[in-house]
Parts: sequence; C-alpha cells; structure tokens
Amino acid sequence: MSFSFSSVSFAPNLVAKVLSLGAVSALSIALLAAPVTAHAADEAADEATEFSTPSHLASHDLLLSATMAGKRMIAVGQFGHVVYSDDGGKTWIQAKTVPTQVTLTSVFFINDKLGFAGGHDSTVIKTEDGGETWTKSYHNIDSQAPIMTVYFSDENHGLAMGAFSFTIETQDGGKTWTQRELIAGSNEDSHLNKAFATNAGTVLVAAEFGKVYRSTDKGATFAVVNSGYEGSFWGGMALKDGSALVYGMRGNVYRTTDEGLTWTRINSGTDKSVSGGWELDNGTIVLVGLQGYVGYSSDGGQNFTEVTRADRLGYVAVLPGADNTISVFGEPGVTSQPDDEKKAADEVGFKFNTGS
Repeated sequence: MSFSFSSVSFAPNLVAKVLSLGAVSALSIALLAAPVTAHAADEAADEATEFSTPSHLASHDLLLSATMAGKRMIAVGQFGHVVYSDDGGKTWIQAKTVPTQVTLTSVFFINDKLGFAGGHDSTVIKTEDGGETWTKSYHNIDSQAPIMTVYFSDENHGLAMGAFSFTIETQDGGKTWTQRELIAGSNEDSHLNKAFATNAGTVLVAAEFGKVYRSTDKGATFAVVNSGYEGSFWGGMALKDGSALVYGMRGNVYRTTDEGLTWTRINSGTDKSVSGGWELDNGTIVLVGLQGYVGYSSDGGQNFTEVTRADRLGYVAVLPGADNTISVFGEPGVTSQPDDEKKAADEVGFKFNTGS
C-alpha cells in the first residue's frame, strides 16, 4: 500500500478514514494472507446478522461515501450507518433497516430506487426503495478484504472491488456474486478505490501506483493505463464535457480528454490529498479532501482554487445541496457550505491570524 503518514497528523477517526480510503482496514492489514472464497448471500444464511443501530448521531459520525438517488442525497459510513436527505441536506434521516455494522465505504445507485453499498469484511448490501431499507447481497465470512467501490452498468451487471484487486461480479442484480480477476491471467494486486463511467460509457477504475484500469465493454474486460503518476488515486469522476478526473495523494489530480487513454496533471490548488468530487448544475466542479480541503473550478476542471475549511477535518465526498449550498461528507459526518468559493471562504474558510 503506497501511503505515508509522515507529513500529516490525524485524529483517531481520521486515521480510520484514511485507511479506508487507501483500501485497507486495520483488520485486513493483520490478515493480508487470508484466503478469499466467493460466497453468495444465501450461502451465509446461517450466520447471525447484526443490524446497524439507530442513532441520532448517524449523520454526525464518520461518513465515507455519498451519492444522489434521483433527488435524494444518500451517504454511508462507519457502524453500517446509512443516512439520506430529501430536502437538499437540511435534515437527515437514518435508514430503517441495514443488515450490517461494518464500515461502509461506497454507495452506488442505478436509479432513484435501486442501489448498492459496499464495505469492510467483503460486504455488499442492496436497497430497492431508495435507501430506506436494505438487504444483504454478499458477505464473505472467510475474507477480510474491504469493498472500496461498487459500480453497475445496468440493473443486472455489477462489480464490487477493493483491496489487492479483490473483485466480485454479479450478472443477476446482486442475487449471486462470483469472484473474478480484474484482468484475466494477470497478477494485479493494486487497491481498487473508485470505479465510474465516462459519459461515453468507458469504465475507469482509480487505483494505486498511478494506475487507472480501463474498460470499453462495460467492465467485462479491463486494461491498465499508467497515468505517469506513481502514487495512489483515491477517487475519480466523469465530467459533463466528456472528460474525466482522477485524484489522490498530495493534491495530485489528473484529467483525461480521450476516455482514459492519456492523462495530464492539472492544478488542484493544493498539496492536500483529494478524495471526492462533484460537478454542479452551474458547471462548477468541487473537490474535497484531507485537512479541510475544498477546491472549486470554473474552467471545466483544469484549475482549482482552494478553500481551506477552518475545521481542518478530512472530507471524502461532496453533493449539491439546497439554496446554493454543497454538502460535504467525512470525519464530522455531513456539513454544508456555500457552493461559491468566495462565500465559502468568508463563511467557513480558515482565517490566518496576522497579529495585532
């Protein structure tokens, strides 16, 4: 795993978050050599199911992934917490039934009702009602490999990926899953941190060692592309103009305009690690990351201006909110700030003390 704590000090919860972002949990570090055997959910029917505990702090605890399900905002995090908002992030409701207490690291919705989330202990859960209730789709009791990203090309075909190139695939909407190699016959063991599709349908996977895995057949086969960067990419996103970004450690953000064949480093405006992003309806692109980093771009993701949040906490995801706000997710759960960089700097930005 290519991650160093040497230049940054972290609060305990943030350490857990960064380990998740790097696709390794403390437990999996101790059990790297554990055998991995595929299990469908019904094969694990005899194990006792632990359900996420209702908590009024669910939206204030560590949240590691967020997405939109139609107009609904949905986020997942530690303790199996799933929260959603129907008013643009003003209020948050905890999901009624979540059949796990593991840390959830990824959430993906095919439409406004059907979605999947993945997390530690090779866990995948499924919802068919927009995130209000969930069922167990996959849980491998013999594996400690954390699922770090879930991607579906349609309602039936999906991939869940994670540490050391661990990959499972479903062809029947999550009823059964089969373990597979990302690239047939390869010895790839990179942590697979984020899978997403460009507007043209090319599937890209942001990974370790500057690697981006690329598929032009909806994930049936992949090839590896070296970006020119040697560190870890923690996330990625498609842009409306047809380009795409991947981002990761030490402010490294790379952009492609040719469906992931070649990559160019862009100005992220920071040396802080970047972990999540979203493109707003007005064309503004927002990135978030560690140490309070929020970056705004008004030129299609070619340059970003940093707003350092005064709380200096770690953030991993961002979604558009109500009333010209964005919701940012991470170490403190979910919080909001203006979607305009100047207003954000005034309201939540770090103010340097210049003395008397």
